[in-house]
Amino acid sequence: MIHGRAQEQAAVESLIGAARDGTSGVLVVRGEAGIGKTTLLDHAVAAADGVPVVRGTGVEFEADLPYAGLTMLLRPALGHAAAIPEPQRRALDAALGLASGQAPEPMFVGLAVLSLLSEYAGDGPLLCVVDDAQWLDRVSSDALVFAARRLHAEGVVMLFGARDGEGSFPAPGLPELRLSGLAATDAGALLDAHAAGLSPAARFRVLAEAHGNPLALRELPVALEGENKAAVFRPGQLPLTSRLQLAFHGQVSRLPEATQALLLLAALDDTGDVGVVMRAAETLGAGAADLEPARTADLLHVADGVPRFRHPLIRAAVHQRAPLDRRLAAHRALASALDGPDQADRRAWQLAAASTGPDEDVADALEATAGRARERGGYASAARAYEYAARLTVDPDRRVRRLAQAAQWASEAGDLDRARDFAARSAAGAHDPADRATLALVHGLADFWQGAFPSAHKLLVAGADETADAVPGQAARLLVQAAHAGWYVGETELLTTIDRLAAIKLPADDPITPVAQYLVAALGRAAEDPDGAPPPLLGDVLADVRRVEDASGAEVDARVLQLLCGLALTQGQDSDAHDLAARLVEDSRQRGGIGRLPTLLFFKVEAEQFQDLHTDALATATEALRFAEDTGQQQWISQFHSVLALLRAVEGDEEACHRSADAALATGTGGAMAAGTPWAYWALGILDLGLGRAGAAVTRLEQLAREPLRHHICATRSAPDLVESAVRIGEPERAADQLARFERWAERSRQRWAQAMVLRCQALLADDEAAEDLWTAALARHEPDRRPMERARTALLYGEWLRRMRRKTDARTQLRTALEEFERLGARPWAERARGELDASGTASAARASAPPTGALAVLTPQELQITRLAAQGLSNRDIAAQLFLSPRTVGHHLYKAYPKLGILSRTELAAIPDLGPAAQSGG
Repeated sequence: MIHGRAQEQAAVESLIGAARDGTSGVLVVRGEAGIGKTTLLDHAVAAADGVPVVRGTGVEFEADLPYAGLTMLLRPALGHAAAIPEPQRRALDAALGLASGQAPEPMFVGLAVLSLLSEYAGDGPLLCVVDDAQWLDRVSSDALVFAARRLHAEGVVMLFGARDGEGSFPAPGLPELRLSGLAATDAGALLDAHAAGLSPAARFRVLAEAHGNPLALRELPVALEGENKAAVFRPGQLPLTSRLQLAFHGQVSRLPEATQALLLLAALDDTGDVGVVMRAAETLGAGAADLEPARTADLLHVADGVPRFRHPLIRAAVHQRAPLDRRLAAHRALASALDGPDQADRRAWQLAAASTGPDEDVADALEATAGRARERGGYASAARAYEYAARLTVDPDRRVRRLAQAAQWASEAGDLDRARDFAARSAAGAHDPADRATLALVHGLADFWQGAFPSAHKLLVAGADETADAVPGQAARLLVQAAHAGWYVGETELLTTIDRLAAIKLPADDPITPVAQYLVAALGRAAEDPDGAPPPLLGDVLADVRRVEDASGAEVDARVLQLLCGLALTQGQDSDAHDLAARLVEDSRQRGGIGRLPTLLFFKVEAEQFQDLHTDALATATEALRFAEDTGQQQWISQFHSVLALLRAVEGDEEACHRSADAALATGTGGAMAAGTPWAYWALGILDLGLGRAGAAVTRLEQLAREPLRHHICATRSAPDLVESAVRIGEPERAADQLARFERWAERSRQRWAQAMVLRCQALLADDEAAEDLWTAALARHEPDRRPMERARTALLYGEWLRRMRRKTDARTQLRTALEEFERLGARPWAERARGELDASGTASAARASAPPTGALAVLTPQELQITRLAAQGLSNRDIAAQLFLSPRTVGHHLYKAYPKLGILSRTELAAIPDLGPAAQSGG
């Protein structure tokens, strides 16, 4: 019987009921030790009568073994692994040690977990229960949380139990249920059910000390009869968890010494194999018969060959209260029992725990363990093993190198605080320039990813200055990343960084060289020289990179290729940047590089936005924001909120625009601005301009024309908006400097659309005699099938000018063209403005459309649009699921929601819908 948990029971029962109807759910049950988390999870299992269950438990001493928790959980479902997409199956096999292969990202393993659970569930529901989640190894935790966030229509329920105050189970975005102590009536009923013979005084004392904790209500009465009563009932001196451990220790200390030794071995064992425990016990003079007193005392039981403590606090009590010499002896005994080749990692950790000083043999074993963890994608475990190996290393140079490895792999794991700490500790003793460059990169990137752009820039530049003569290629990599950090600090920092990069004698056989040269040509001081040569095209730079790679056998870092997308966008090479970003996105999807996707998708969404592919941009930004939140990349969370703000500004959705802009601006760190600040300012300026608030628009957009923002892409691209706003309020001089910069930039970019926008600005500023030729020249530079929003804005402005010139017939032609395009794009405020101009021209065709916009772009959600487009290409649900990191059942759910909106009955009709066919996806 469960006392006082009616609401909590109803919560888990409702999730299971929804799963029977095909709706997935997730819940994290949190609370202090003994508060009833396991009891509630047990109730969920009992309530899932007839529903298949997979169950796992985090084990404290397995936290350094990658995917240990996941292996235990998925064991019943692995027979269905052959049915999941091949890349996911390979990743899962590598993670679980079933096959060798490229180290998988935990989030891609999480996708494989989602697919596997979906397959295991079949057409029915499934319950997945993970207790003591705070002790899961890092990669298992990341994979399971990623899978939980993507639950939708699989009929899968995931329940996690996590203890407060120990370990870590961060699960942002997942719903939580926090258990508190039982109410007084329920606590009394539970106590009376388990200790009916207590005197009134003892009953009052237990109730007062237990604070409604169910485990305390059951265990503290036992302590009243034991020798440890004084320590357990010392009011206010110890937290409840510690008192419970003392209570358990009191029970343990009354057992025979051989039984205590067995309990200590079971507490320190991380295999869950009673055979290992018993082989170790022989070393300490204990045997199977010595287990019986522990079983009789209800402290430890063996089921299916697995020793299990009645409660995790018993394990903790046994471990923490054992004398040091006995713990060391137990670790050595377990290490000697772990003699199989498949137990090398566990043996290494047991030997490490038994070490009392430097030991090169154990350090070598831990280094080998770190290598195997890396191969399985267990970067956090690798970092921990390298760091522990460094502690046990005698040779100073080897110790520094191992600690540097710990820093590098902690960085790869996303544990940026630990990466920074390891890098700082090893830097003092690192003498090799290549090692020092690596440490500077790790430390600088840790700051950069956490939004501390000024300190990141300073660290990266300093590291480059220190190593430029000895390892110029690595110094160039530091400066390339420093330029990225400097981009968010200010134009002065950016230019001085590029000056340093230009001064390095770059090696001809290093793939970083053409990238560095492109960066210098694109963003260096030559960009301000009106007589300077324009930068190369992205395609030529990529060709140079590939040529050097082929000749040298070296490969350029993936982060550098990502940066090329951003550089191309700064030069107006939007179509080429989009194509490269799309290729890199596709590669990351196939390889499972989920952590890189936010960066790549940002460059892709920038190119889509710049090319007026607004619906595509909305779909990309919506998906990318989820990835950024899943991976905790605050920089990109800010950026994607700001992109969404701009998209909503074009639509005229003032509330949504401000909501997204506020979210974008809320992520600044220390003295650094939020990464999405420039886009957010642009969005708010466009919103004001579209809604007719030209004065407010000028004020917003002028912020982009000043330091530290004026070198940003948004500042460059928003110059025509600033010109239009300033002209509308009769103060064109406020846009003069920014227009001059834009004109120089447009000339260097060699892009027709940029020339069209220069001509549009010049027409706005020209006298009536010169304006006509400028307007017609601007329209001629616009390409009919590309950048429709900008072409429509030029037509609107031209139509307004024609109406002021009293050429109403000519004006109506331009205004109708603009209105039709704005309505097609869903740009409501711009359509209203065009309609108002038509009304003023005396036309009768300006009536507002009576029906809302139709077509796939108007009626589908961003995710439905993505899915239906892929389905129209002939991809199966499984293929679509693999590409979008969803489950096949979720894909099917979205398709069946989309069909009625599109007026069709099956996927065979999708290809005939204009917005979904191949032509709809080839815009540039």
